[in-house]
Amino acid sequence: MTIRAIRWSDNDRYWGPFTYARERWTGRGLTIELDSGDDDYYPGCRIRLGLAGHTLIVATPPIIKTHRQWHEITSEPTRSKLIAEGRRPGYWESYRRCYGFSFFEGGVHIHFGAQTHDSTTDKTKVYFLPWRSHRLVRHSLYDLAGNLFAHLPQKLNYREWPHRWNVERAITDACPTASFDFDDFDGERITATTKIEEREWALGEGRFKWLSWFRKNRVSRSLDIAFSAETGRSKGSWKGGTIGHSIEMLPGELHGDAFRRYCPQNNMTFIGKPVEVDA
Repeated sequence: MTIRAIRWSDNDRYWGPFTYARERWTGRGLTIELDSGDDDYYPGCRIRLGLAGHTLIVATPPIIKTHRQWHEITSEPTRSKLIAEGRRPGYWESYRRCYGFSFFEGGVHIHFGAQTHDSTTDKTKVYFLPWRSHRLVRHSLYDLAGNLFAHLPQKLNYREWPHRWNVERAITDACPTASFDFDDFDGERITATTKIEEREWALGEGRFKWLSWFRKNRVSRSLDIAFSAETGRSKGSWKGGTIGHSIEMLPGELHGDAFRRYCPQNNMTFIGKPVEVDA
């Protein structure tokens, strides 16, 4: 069995079964994990070690297996139809297993089994440390040239200001975007619409907010991507493909630079040039 290096980020370097990545946004966390992986987002069993923004992943044989859960179909007429065809009325859903811990972003995450993303079955415990946590103090949007377009409101929460979400949506919808055509791995022509966002976090929550006086704020610029159709290997299946997410932008990048870099890393072929989309 051939063991290949596992992709982790946009900043990977590979040597045989080893993957190394340097990511400034991960801060000074510590991670030690054994992960089973799954078919799509975490392919392959691996050991992951992380420290101070450095990540080392060692691809391994299947030391531990993924967790499988059977879902029985009870609705009619689907159930009767499957039985008549000689098929079991249900389907298997798989989840990765993870053992270990991560200490970063103001908390300790302890993993001890299946990662189901369901609070009733997920084998994860999180303990937050307010003196290590970061609070969001700025969320900004930028135009096509990378210039500031607007700051989203941060001072009042949604309970104090019931209309805050509507105001945020109006500002976001008015922000200029860029669009790009690309061919997915299967040749399907899809359009991606992008928006530049920047977030700033300050250290300390609650009674520990004063710690931010002595620590430089953390800033991250990202490219928000919305696809006109599902993309990825799982599209068209019951799991579904990706319809949108964000990626980290490198210094000096604009819409086209970041998305053009993103395409070959995800089996996509860049086609179009950025054009402004009417808000």
